[in-house]
Amino acid sequence: MSRLTHLDEDGSAHMVDVSAKAVTARQAVATGRIGMSAQAAAAIAQGLVKKGDVLAVARVAGIMAAKRTADLIPLCHPIALSSVSIDLDLDEGGVTVTATAKTAGQTGVEMEALTAATVALLTVYDMAKALDKGMVIGDVRLLTKTGGKSGDWTAEAGRAA
Repeated sequence: MSRLTHLDEDGSAHMVDVSAKAVTARQAVATGRIGMSAQAAAAIAQGLVKKGDVLAVARVAGIMAAKRTADLIPLCHPIALSSVSIDLDLDEGGVTVTATAKTAGQTGVEMEALTAATVALLTVYDMAKALDKGMVIGDVRLLTKTGGKSGDWTAEAGRAA
């Protein structure tokens, strides 16, 4: 097993020095799902949630979260994001979120995509919790990442989260 890059020679946590790495185009896509009752999903679809447009607010929350990832995850580098998109797919059983983050930089955007997806899901919960307190957030995972020294990566087809 290779050495963990967030640990120094003494085993202490530190931020990885990326100054010698090449600037490359990088992208990451993450997903997650919130399951809910059919009644809660119908209320979201019909715009009947008292707090407002659940999907619109979740989209904005996900974008904002991606931009704040370095404030939330202690050893993440602040990244100048060139694009963040949040797709929300509502069906009768819940909402699936797909977050895509892009940059041209010296380190990847996997954490930004994962943070965006997770906060979008948490926002759906917050806005719809009066309708269904038993909603379940899960299946949050990285789907793909491109760019950088380690190259491209795609989640295994059919792999359980």
